[in-house]
Amino acid sequence: MLKQIDFLGKRKLAAMLSGLLLIIAIVSLAAQGLKLGIDFTGGTLVEIGYKQSVDLKVMRAALETAGFDDASVQHFGSSQEVLIRLQPREGLSNAQLSTEVAAAASSAMAVQGDLRRVEFVGPQVGDELTEDGGLALLYSMFGILIYVAWRFEYKFALGSVAALAHDVMITLGFFSIFQLEFDLTVLAAVLAVIGYSLNDTIVVYDRIRENFRMLRKGSPEQVMNTSLNQTLSRTLMTSLTTLLVLVALALLGGEIIHNFAVALIIGVVIGTYSSIFVASPLVLILGVSKEDLMEPEIEGEDVDMMP
Repeated sequence: MLKQIDFLGKRKLAAMLSGLLLIIAIVSLAAQGLKLGIDFTGGTLVEIGYKQSVDLKVMRAALETAGFDDASVQHFGSSQEVLIRLQPREGLSNAQLSTEVAAAASSAMAVQGDLRRVEFVGPQVGDELTEDGGLALLYSMFGILIYVAWRFEYKFALGSVAALAHDVMITLGFFSIFQLEFDLTVLAAVLAVIGYSLNDTIVVYDRIRENFRMLRKGSPEQVMNTSLNQTLSRTLMTSLTTLLVLVALALLGGEIIHNFAVALIIGVVIGTYSSIFVASPLVLILGVSKEDLMEPEIEGEDVDMMP
């Protein structure tokens, strides 16, 4: 039989690590914020197709020379198609802006490109998306709080929501520190991280509840340590198989979903860590006991007659 790992015995060290990561994330978010994409800030999106492969470095240099130094350029679908994102420009209509960008891009290729589509996102739409995205995060947290409190006990609800807030904040902090573009696909990834992390935490909480009811001896810390060790192999296997897919997406999926995959990779790693070292220790600190999780006795039930 393998020796059990004393996870909760390391909770102070884990708390220091989590505190440090949260401080770094909060300071970065306060100092430089997120690099928001045009989904949130508003702007113009131009898709151009060519008959040969496009060198993105040459394309970016040509756009900078033409005065579009804030342009975001990436392959879209294949190496022969590019997607150019631009911040709003005063004094230029959507048609004028797309024409100038297409001309600058084609000068880099020395051939005329095929202008596939032009989309414009106004600043008002961007503000609405920012507000709706923030509300989506808050509503999901509130719904999770109610669900876990109903299924388990309010101490577990507080522990799970605190762990999820921890995961989201660190993921956002990572994007702020490295100034990776934060758009709607990344927001979707953050919401997916909440679901993944919650699922991991619920599995651990289920085993904790079962062991509190089955194990007659042992302190709450010992019972929770036993539960964490019993679910460890499942937690690690799930996380590793998920990470294999996400790493493949980040490396081979192209720039269009690169940040989406990166957000999920960070979220899965932090979510696995928090389900062990954040969610469970917080429940222990809140003073969970066997009495909190014991099933209520049915009045008049004859315990001696039960098999």
